Amino acid sequence: QVQLSERGGGSVQTGGSLRLSCAASGSVYDINDMEWYRQAPGKERELVATINRNERSYYAASAKGRFIISRDNSRNTIFLQMNNLKPEDTALYYCKAVPWVGELVYWGLGTQVTVSS
Repeated sequence: QVQLSERGGGSVQTGGSLRLSCAASGSVYDINDMEWYRQAPGKERELVATINRNERSYYAASAKGRFIISRDNSRNTIFLQMNNLKPEDTALYYCKAVPWVGELVYWGLGTQVTVSS
């Protein structure tokens, strides 16, 4: 089992920055990919960025150039540095952990990001 705890959400104005973190505990050595998703009210959950244990990253088009995902394997934590935030970035941001094998994945409870114009 893996437990995920997100932190760092908050309210900022357009153009501001926030840094989210997601700390994993439990069977952390089973984890390969860790990912950030977000879900805005009335919309489906969407992928923001991913990073694997070798720190290879991927960004959704909406995040590319503004967000940076990073990973500290020694602390079993990933980060999402979000810059130049826009009102459309307002959402509940979730962390997801994907093990090396199997179909079971793990989700955190989310942290709210609100960007005002």
